[in-house]
Amino acid sequence: MDPGRRRTAVRRWWTATLAALALPLTMLATGTTAAHAASVQCSVDYKTNDWGSGFTADLTITNRGTAAIDGWTLTYDYTGNQKLTNGWNGTWSQSGQTLTVKNASYNGTIAAGAAVSTGAQFTYSGTNAAPASFAVNGTTCAGAHQPLVTVLTSPSAGAVYTQGDAVPLAATAAAAADNATISKVEFYDDTTLLGTDTSAPYSLPVSSLTVGSHSLVAKACDSLGASAESTPVGITVASGPAVVAPPSQLGVQQGKSGSFDVKLSTQPSANVTVSVARTDGNTGLCVTGGSVLTFTPSNWNTAQPVTITADASGTGSATFTASATGLKATVTVTELAATKAYDARFLDLYGKITNPANGYFSPEGIPYHSMETLIVEAPDQGHETTSEAYSYLLWLQAMYGKVIGDWSKCNGAWNLMDKYMIPTHADQPTSSFYNASKPATYAPELDTPNEYPAKLDTSVPVGSDPIAGELKTAYGTDDVYGMHWLQDVDNGYGYGNGPGKCEAGPTATGPSYINTFQRGPQESVWETVPQPTCDAFKYGGTNGYLDLFTGDSSYAKQWKCTDAPDADARAGQAAYWADVWAKAQGKGSEVSATVAKAAKMGEYLPYAMYDKYFKKIGTCAGASPCPAGTGKDASHYLLSWYYAWGGATDSGAGWAWRIGSSHVHGGYQNPLAAYALSSYADLKPKSATGASDWGKSLQRQLEFYKWLQSSEGAIAGGATNSWQGRYASPPAGTSTFYGMAYDWESVYHDPPSNQWFGFQAWSMERVAEYYQQTGDATAKAVLDKWVKWALSKTTINPDGTYRIPSTLQWSGQPDTWNASSPGSSSGLHVIVADYTNDVDVTAAYAKTLTYYAAKSGDATAKSTERALLDGMWGKYQDGLGIAVPETRSDYSRFGDSVYVPSGWSGTMPNGDAVNSSSTFSSIRSFYKNDPAWSKIEAYLKGGAAPSFTYHRLWAEADIAMAMGSYAELLE
Repeated sequence: MDPGRRRTAVRRWWTATLAALALPLTMLATGTTAAHAASVQCSVDYKTNDWGSGFTADLTITNRGTAAIDGWTLTYDYTGNQKLTNGWNGTWSQSGQTLTVKNASYNGTIAAGAAVSTGAQFTYSGTNAAPASFAVNGTTCAGAHQPLVTVLTSPSAGAVYTQGDAVPLAATAAAAADNATISKVEFYDDTTLLGTDTSAPYSLPVSSLTVGSHSLVAKACDSLGASAESTPVGITVASGPAVVAPPSQLGVQQGKSGSFDVKLSTQPSANVTVSVARTDGNTGLCVTGGSVLTFTPSNWNTAQPVTITADASGTGSATFTASATGLKATVTVTELAATKAYDARFLDLYGKITNPANGYFSPEGIPYHSMETLIVEAPDQGHETTSEAYSYLLWLQAMYGKVIGDWSKCNGAWNLMDKYMIPTHADQPTSSFYNASKPATYAPELDTPNEYPAKLDTSVPVGSDPIAGELKTAYGTDDVYGMHWLQDVDNGYGYGNGPGKCEAGPTATGPSYINTFQRGPQESVWETVPQPTCDAFKYGGTNGYLDLFTGDSSYAKQWKCTDAPDADARAGQAAYWADVWAKAQGKGSEVSATVAKAAKMGEYLPYAMYDKYFKKIGTCAGASPCPAGTGKDASHYLLSWYYAWGGATDSGAGWAWRIGSSHVHGGYQNPLAAYALSSYADLKPKSATGASDWGKSLQRQLEFYKWLQSSEGAIAGGATNSWQGRYASPPAGTSTFYGMAYDWESVYHDPPSNQWFGFQAWSMERVAEYYQQTGDATAKAVLDKWVKWALSKTTINPDGTYRIPSTLQWSGQPDTWNASSPGSSSGLHVIVADYTNDVDVTAAYAKTLTYYAAKSGDATAKSTERALLDGMWGKYQDGLGIAVPETRSDYSRFGDSVYVPSGWSGTMPNGDAVNSSSTFSSIRSFYKNDPAWSKIEAYLKGGAAPSFTYHRLWAEADIAMAMGSYAELLE
């Protein structure tokens, strides 16, 4: 039984490709179309995201005439000191207070009634008034020019209210384009509509919010059908009156001061005096302002600052308590060395990520994929999550332990993962029926979704599983200890699958395990049918969802889990660093239980090193049938795309299965994890062959990098032991690695898997960590070449902005691998097709340069890495983290058809029909309730591609850790 392919992190290729369009066209365009000024009729919509010292401006030009505009130049003036930083979707320039934008090569024509978008980032001080008028091709545009801008003016971000007290929601909405009027303002808690106001001033008092964190949004609608939502504002509802003191942690460098705010969560009937004092910890930290604060019935929710000053020599943390009669709040303040500005940045961003009011976590503390809900990547909604996000949270908390010395949060992150993302025995109830001599029944992978279901074929021989027995001996159980990769955190689909539940339905609370990708390399997220991990035939069709994927004569109710090896390896990587850092503080015993769990997880990761059906490695290129493996000869010793396991839900049925993956990608390897699991005492496996397998994996991974390294230095795609996923013959002349065929787009093709630069940065960062820890010469040789290439493709601008590679294009192939005499792969080439300022990728790239420079002493790598960190920090901060706008033209695919065989019909838990007419959005009708949905509707009707500024938890964590890594190794 095949649970299908797992695909996390792919989602960033589309984003990174499109974000590259946010570059000055000197890098992308070969020229612009000549502008025609005659008969232009236009309107320009202007919207800003302003954070006090800078802002982004999004402008939409609409052709209000009857003829197409063939080439456009937009001009307008500011009245203040706004200074252009960078622009996108056009060539931007500034002369004095005048801004000029010329069309890009791809958006020069605006059809009658259509629109295009462009945008830019600016710095300023003082006031930031909107431009008074705009002109296109010299013609002044009619209509209002800040047409529909919604701002949630109350409550303030981070506010805390007492349960039962009214939360005062209020919003403003600017006048609409073409003399339209505001028809209503809707107020949302995430995607739940709280209420509507149809007249200004727009407000809504809400007393029904539950205890916990809430993300509030206002959405204005005008009389022409246009709408716009505000930036989310996070608040917290407390169970009773409270003193509020955000952030809960603060870093202060020696000899400097920092501050936190104090206010009350509810209005008192009389004055309340709050005293602030250090209650334990580092005596070098003192309150130097705001030690006594008075709150009245009128100023109770106005924040008052408390200033903490550090002495010139100490380090360490202290707890400061803000207290009133019966009330208190605590803040952890850490004194950092005077040189540790980047640790202070780490703590600042850490505070934003972990502030419950900012919306990165569910009520259970589970990390969301992103705080925003309308986002489609590998997860198809922002409040799903992945094992990737859990692993980044663990890593973030490990670094927090390094900086602060508090390891409870690191242990808590693993315990959270244990509770919610690692299937319990109740989630894999029939694992004891697994037969290692016949791990699974073969089903071929097919090229496109419309060829599915794939028929099960019992006649095809499968190999034996050589590690199941020793794992049971080591841990006394048949259960698998690995993370399932995808979780519907808020049970939005309504399956209600666990942990420990099977199709409990839409009323179930808490997270739910789900699956998506199941149908071949061409299946993108836009073509998936979400299904439960435990399919009890309650939803879907007659056979649940099983007969969409595999063809069989009959179907049994079953459970199925899929593991993302890169995430589990990253969890082990984080545990390794936690152990190293805690031991350096003399606190190794505080993380020993967590490290032991990481070692156990590492014991099951070798399932990702085996061919999908345990076939012999290197003998399957066209062999019929491909010979079954007889033990370790079925292992390629690399981290493949997934491993999976499942079985019957009925213990009376008595069967279970396990599979590996035949497809291996360069971006998934993790030599640091392999090193730790083979050579580091605290992480060494208990099983008989675990440590030796990881030792062989380490060497094989380093060889794999050498084989895949292009002439220029970038790392190519990967290899497969099963061409086309069905052990077909690869094209004649295809090079091989230990008999596995080279595949430049290994695993998936929509989009091609190795076009995103992020896989380069992620993977090389792990190589750099391994090199920094061991000095391994092979790792250094790979990094020397890769870093030289990457630096040559990186631009640091005088204003602090930057460009790094985005989309890669490949040609040629590596030489067939000869371990005793490796070739140079001189025929394998890469070019950089476009560039980006994508902060998510920049973080991993910067960390790669940090670890490489720390060991090699490379000055250019060090200076470039610092410039990237400073650029992110100085240019792309907002109140929620660090992020840049992304134009998402791929969102045109919301209307894509989802293949369902003719005659097949079923329903989603919410009643959405699943049939041959289904589309991506028709089986996800919940999206139409999202406050940002109007952007998609307008785009699908011919409007400009929407722009979003996303805050992905894993990315924010990686940026924070990039700051901390620099502080540790180079500051």
